[in-house]
This record gives sequence, C-alpha cells and structure tokens, in this order.
Amino acid sequence: MFVRHYGISGPTVLVLHGGPAAVGDVAPVAKCISESFHAVEPWQRSSGGVPLTVARHIADLHELVTDVGGDFPTAILGHSWGAMLALCFAAEHPGKAGPIVLVGCGAFDQACRSRLQATIEDRMDDDLRDRICRASADAVEPADQFIQTFKLTRHIFDYDPINPYADKEEFEPFDLQAHGETWSDMRRLQDNGTYPGAFAAIDSPVLMLHGQYDPHPGKMIRDSLLPYLPQLEYHEYERCGHSPWIERFAREEFFSVIREWLFRKTN
Repeated sequence: MFVRHYGISGPTVLVLHGGPAAVGDVAPVAKCISESFHAVEPWQRSSGGVPLTVARHIADLHELVTDVGGDFPTAILGHSWGAMLALCFAAEHPGKAGPIVLVGCGAFDQACRSRLQATIEDRMDDDLRDRICRASADAVEPADQFIQTFKLTRHIFDYDPINPYADKEEFEPFDLQAHGETWSDMRRLQDNGTYPGAFAAIDSPVLMLHGQYDPHPGKMIRDSLLPYLPQLEYHEYERCGHSPWIERFAREEFFSVIREWLFRKTN
C-alpha cells in the first residue's frame, strides 16, 4: 500500500478512505486532524493478481497497524466503506484497534441497502436519468461510466458542499475492478451471517457520525449495529450529507467532535 503521513506528534490515527477504491478522498480529513494527531492515510490495495477480499484488506491493515503502532492499539477513522473496514479489522484484531470513528458508515443488511436505494431514486428525476444514460453511452470504459454517474449524482449525497474537489490531490484513476471484487466479498460475508455478527468481539469505543441528508440511513444502520456494539455512540448532523468535512454547515462541528472525542479516548 501507498501510505501518507500527516503530523508528527500526538496519538496515531489511521484514516481509511471509502469506495471501495476511492483512494485519496479522505486526505482533507487526515490533514485537518494532523494538528492534534499523527494521521496515517493508506491507499488500500488495488486490483491485480488474486481477487481482492475483505480478509486481504484486513491483513494489509494489520501489517500497517503493527508497523506504526507496534503492540499498542491504534485509533481508526473510516469513511463509508472505510468505516465498514474499520469494524471488520477491529473484529478480527480487537487488541490492535483503539477508538473507532465511523463517518457515513455503509450498510450491513438488505433493509438498510433498500432504504438507501429508495432515497437515491426519490432524489432523481427524468432529466437526471437521461443525463446518466447519455454519459454512460458516451463513456468507453466501465470505470469512466462509473465516475460519470458518480459526478452526475453527487448532489444526491451532499447537502451544501464547499467545493468537494478543492482539497483532493494525488488520487489515482478509479479502480473499478478493486471496487467490484471488494464489495462482492463484503456482500458475501453479510449474506452468510459473518457481518455484523462478528462485531460483538470489538471492545473499542465506537463513535458513529452521520449526516441527516446522507441517503445511507444513519439511524437504521446504527440500530443494526447496536446489538453487537452496545458501546456505540451516535451523533447526527443537520444540513449534512455523506461527507461532513465538505459540508458548509457541519464541517466545523464535525472536526471539533472528532478532535475532542479522539483526544479523550486516546489519553
């Protein structure tokens, strides 16, 4: 994995991007918390060779956490898919995981996924559907189709964003194969009952931060996790979508809550 480090003092915090395969998207988060923490931003493994699995990503994180934290638990902040991966890692290696922050966490059951898709559909109109069809027809590569659709539907996920691309840098072309392989394995593990049941092994304190406008149903996802994570704390932001750090009305409070909570839980 390619790994970027921000800040040189304070407790170490692993900052995990979403997607899967949305490398570079949490760089602004890592930079902002680096005033108080040593933020470590790994770019998760890309496709090639054997198919990617959740277990492979967990093994990569274990190697990284051992390298940066030694025998001590490491705090983890994950966004979307990265939040899901943080929980999977902590379930497999509870002694290595420190406090966990879940930002815009993804869904672990069909009911939550169905609500997510219904919300997305409700926010679309015929004009947007037509533009998506035209963009897909014009794109040559499947990855280009995916990215064009993402850009056209970005407003469905954001409430009132400051320029969402202003702070994103040094990111690579979207790896659609990595995305597909990883998400397919996650769905398999949900369907066979591994997740979220395995999360009962997690002893770490867990904070879930979610925007009210995020089409991912925050309270439903929280309720699906609470039977296995009774220690989970939940905080929801008004006028906020899937990525709080780009939201005009939530950004300041978002970072304030993260700094205060992580500082308290790591000291």
